[in-house]
Amino acid sequence: MSGADLTLVLGGARSGKSVHAERLVDGTLDGAAPRASVYIATCDAAESARHDDREMLERIAGHRARRGPHWTTVEAPLELPGALRAHAADPRPALVDCLTVWVSNLLLVDRDIAGATTELLAAVDATTGPVTLVANEVGLGVVPGTSLGRRFRDEAGRLNIHVAARARRVILMTAGIPMTLKG
Repeated sequence: MSGADLTLVLGGARSGKSVHAERLVDGTLDGAAPRASVYIATCDAAESARHDDREMLERIAGHRARRGPHWTTVEAPLELPGALRAHAADPRPALVDCLTVWVSNLLLVDRDIAGATTELLAAVDATTGPVTLVANEVGLGVVPGTSLGRRFRDEAGRLNIHVAARARRVILMTAGIPMTLKG
């Protein structure tokens, strides 16, 4: 079990996992006033802008607008463990969205995913406030047709297994409905 109060929110694309996780972290899921929270984004907005990826830029803008001013945003497309270590003494709850994009980023620069996973879990263990990690459940779909696609699916699945084993709570989102798998 992790030293941190760790929650993993899993789901497919557009399953409602990010919205649920945001509301869980900032306290609004229970109808409370939003509390100050930290959002650690693994998508690289600058990289999306460089490649004129308008769809991703629209997603990022939508996420930012939905969260509101009580969130502090940190971008960590590759150095997620470092961002969590920098947050370690901060008692505000932190949300990482999303681990699957992080795995993709690491694969694209040929980083050691197993080593990065170990670093991530150590960084989570060092935090004093609650941490919620969002990830896609990619193993329920079609088997990818390329070796890179299969490696991505396998690495994302292994990361989810390691995080779920350490998490106090695991929630699976399906069609906007949260199902508690653990905790």
